[in-house]
Amino acid sequence: MKITVVGAGAVGASCAEYIAIKDFASEVVLLDIKEGFAEGKAMDLMQTATLNGFDTTITGTTGDYTKTKDSEVAVITSGIPRKPGMTREELIGINAGIVKDVATQLVKHSPNVTIIVVSNPMDTMTYLAHKELNLPKNKIIGMGGALDSARFKYRLSEALDCPASDVDGMVIGGHSDTGMLPLTRLATRNSVRVTEFLSEERLSKVSEDTKVGGATLTKLLGTSAWYAPGAAVSSLVQSIACDQKKMFPCSTLLNGEYGLNDLCIGVPVIIGKNGIEKIVEIELNDEEKTKLNESAEAVKKTNSLLE
Repeated sequence: MKITVVGAGAVGASCAEYIAIKDFASEVVLLDIKEGFAEGKAMDLMQTATLNGFDTTITGTTGDYTKTKDSEVAVITSGIPRKPGMTREELIGINAGIVKDVATQLVKHSPNVTIIVVSNPMDTMTYLAHKELNLPKNKIIGMGGALDSARFKYRLSEALDCPASDVDGMVIGGHSDTGMLPLTRLATRNSVRVTEFLSEERLSKVSEDTKVGGATLTKLLGTSAWYAPGAAVSSLVQSIACDQKKMFPCSTLLNGEYGLNDLCIGVPVIIGKNGIEKIVEIELNDEEKTKLNESAEAVKKTNSLLE
């Protein structure tokens, strides 16, 4: 399997590294517009092959989309990252043009590609890809919910003082500081609801810390995070490449599911060799439905800026 990652910055390079280390792909192509940058990152990563025990070939290219030909999966990380104090929505003006051009070039050389969108504002960039490309809706996936859920589980394990592997939970809704909906009611520790262990007040703090997870790291680092986003993308790519049919919350185009239409927003989906193989509709309570609808309205408001 050949996989392309567009954008060889911190997120793109981490994504390529995790894909290579998991050793399920034959080739990863890193593409960037900065002269020599992707080639350098690819060479550096290839020099870890014997140390990390992988056989995946990583190559880099400066803007040559012919090198991406016949990719089965392509990841779009390109665009400007967040800076401290910025919202994801503020990136729309520059990133919309970049994502539109990148997505068009990818499909030109790999017409059957499955595209994973990482660039922010992620839900709107995923929606833009749907509007610009003549691809089936299952072939375009927004990554955000997979990352947000990982951050949610980190905060839950911290609150429970237990290993992260003990915890399961999910974040749906928009990939924004206000739009995320951590499903604390359904989160578990080894099949036992976390509400059995944590107070409503503590769970509320877990939820709020999750929602500002990206902003917290941006303030600390001076730019967007990269390890967790890269790992989240690699998990989605692996589920496609290995037809694992794992469930992730991802931004997908809704046509009536959850009572929502004509927008991309995070909901649970099954990811397999065909991309999004099924949208899973879970039973939400009235409060969760209200919050999801509010999140959807905010996403639609951001989408309107594309016009």
